Amino acid sequence: MNTQKNQALQALKTSKGQIEAIINMIEDGRYCVDVSNQIIAAQSLLKKANLLILQQHMEHCVTEAFEHGNGKEKISEIMQILAKLTNK
Repeated sequence: MNTQKNQALQALKTSKGQIEAIINMIEDGRYCVDVSNQIIAAQSLLKKANLLILQQHMEHCVTEAFEHGNGKEKISEIMQILAKLTNK
């Protein structure tokens, strides 16, 4: 597994722990602003993991696709992802 995937995996595992803690906070009736701040922190880790996965995809899969003459397909995939990320 390459560096980006390892970093993404670590971010996802950390966010999993945060989400479990958030669930416990809600069940325990913790202060809403504290819960919200933890949700924002978990979202940030998920975004980080997604960017790392996309970076790995572009550095490896997209590069390989261009070397084999089918890079346009990969550009279309990336554009679809970017549209989702920008809510367009």
